[in-house]
Amino acid sequence: MSTVTWITARGLFGRRRFLMLLPLPAVLVGLAVLCRSLGVDPAEWGPPVLVGLGLAVVLPVVALVVGTGVLGAEIDDGTVVHVLTKPLPRWQIVLPKLAVATGVSAATIAVPIVVAGVLADSVRLGVALAAASALGALAYSALFLALSLVTRRPVLLGLVYVLIWEGLLGRFVSGTRVLSVQQWVITLADRLAPTDLLTGAVSVPVAAVLTALVAVGFTVLAVDRLRSFSVAGETS
Repeated sequence: MSTVTWITARGLFGRRRFLMLLPLPAVLVGLAVLCRSLGVDPAEWGPPVLVGLGLAVVLPVVALVVGTGVLGAEIDDGTVVHVLTKPLPRWQIVLPKLAVATGVSAATIAVPIVVAGVLADSVRLGVALAAASALGALAYSALFLALSLVTRRPVLLGLVYVLIWEGLLGRFVSGTRVLSVQQWVITLADRLAPTDLLTGAVSVPVAAVLTALVAVGFTVLAVDRLRSFSVAGETS
């Protein structure tokens, strides 16, 4: 498994798509610093920056880029053959790739969200946002990794989920928020560091249980889907 992890990390950091991860976190920190330096009331800029940008854009987009890339890119360029020919159970391929995707996504969002949280309220809020974002990164990564194995357009479907389901419908149709990773992250962060800047739309037990179910369920789906791949990288 360590070999698969190393190959995945090396391939991810060696691809140009990794450079796409840098601008959004920089914008998040920049806006937080700018608002704080101008003396804007945190109640005015905190929710749109922390939630509207950090949890609604930076976290899912980073997870989408990384999650669909750890295995989807190998399928696209044919290098997945080298992995599939190894005498390894498929779960020993999926789990390391999921771990890399989750770790990279969580690490990418951690620093900017902590900085923004500290500037908006307190160190406790920054740490809470980072911890909840790590759980959200796990759920998003499992979802997007599975998508890369069930469709040839995982990025498109991922964007539909993030922009349409969580963004548009989540804003106007309250029922959809129950199945929103973004809302689970908000709820968990608010539980760890209660603040008026965050307003979760689901209960803590629901958020915790659904986060775990999504992470486990889509990981199992990814393992099962990978079993159906032939050496050529096509599903049977």
